[in-house]
Amino acid sequence: MTVINPLIIVFNPGSTSTKVGVFSHCDTPEGCGELDEWTVRHQESDFGEWRLVSEQLDARLAAVLPKLEDFISSGNVIAVIGRGGPLRPLRGGVYAINDAMLADFRTCKYSNHASNLGALMAYHVAQKLSVPAYIADPITTDEFIPVARISGVPEIERKCRAHALNMKAVARKAAEKLDIEYGESRFVVAHMGGGISVGALVGGAIHDVNDALLGMGPFSPERAGALPLAGVIKMAYSGEYTREALERKFSKESGLKGYLGTADLQDVERMVRQGDEQAKLIYQAMVYQIAKETGAMTAALDGRIDAIILTGGMAHSDQLGEDLIHKVERFGRVLVYPGEGELEALALAACRAVNGLEEVLEY
Repeated sequence: MTVINPLIIVFNPGSTSTKVGVFSHCDTPEGCGELDEWTVRHQESDFGEWRLVSEQLDARLAAVLPKLEDFISSGNVIAVIGRGGPLRPLRGGVYAINDAMLADFRTCKYSNHASNLGALMAYHVAQKLSVPAYIADPITTDEFIPVARISGVPEIERKCRAHALNMKAVARKAAEKLDIEYGESRFVVAHMGGGISVGALVGGAIHDVNDALLGMGPFSPERAGALPLAGVIKMAYSGEYTREALERKFSKESGLKGYLGTADLQDVERMVRQGDEQAKLIYQAMVYQIAKETGAMTAALDGRIDAIILTGGMAHSDQLGEDLIHKVERFGRVLVYPGEGELEALALAACRAVNGLEEVLEY
């Protein structure tokens, strides 16, 4: 095997899989050379009955390291980066993995989430190779401006919960394409996947965004989005749902899945083409709500935007893209970057850190 010098190793763990990538180092923001990328599928039996996801570390490493052996032994790895899991709210950027961060991930202090393993895996490999270990734009990135936190109810504060890693990555690509400074850019970014995040980004910072998990913005393939409060209160006190069941319904069993029995946009588009009027209505309602949220974020930026960016897995759909562009193109130029691009986004973040193009933050 021919190994290109130098190399970045990337880990992105999920609940039942671990995505791994090896990229050639680059010194431009345009993209890294992808040498290899694969997904290891895990069975619940692989992890026993461990209480914390961090206890899966050895099993995860045993599953992924054999395929990395040639790259690791090449002597060309210059950095390792992992997906940033839940930490305390903090600004986005590249963070060096340190003892305080590792302690929070090992104890799952902020959430017992599979992404906690990203930093643990990256640090393990980096220590063996004596190279830097990083995370970037973790799940709990929080860059709200003060007015965006106000909900209307003093006991409830709006939270910055979004697909920060990909949203920031595509904003960098768009700034490069438009030949504008990333630090001075103004974008509305709609990440459309199982959940939908529509955010107002200024200089790459997420000044406002809907809560893509519970209670804000457009409904998605699985999630309920913003709901009339009277209906929520009625369901909560109906006696039919526990708190856990209601959270599951709103986050996993609503949206396209709730109305049409599938969370697969391709299935829904096929139903529409076959003349299913209910599918057509629900599909159009989702487009309507995404466009409406895009308009809201455009207003949050005083109507002064460099572009609207459509990204995430659903952005692969030509039909969805066409329908959304028709609704929002009057607000500004529309750029489309399909897919989540998380492995490449992490590799580019590591490259910026290694090249001294971005300050490496301390946790």
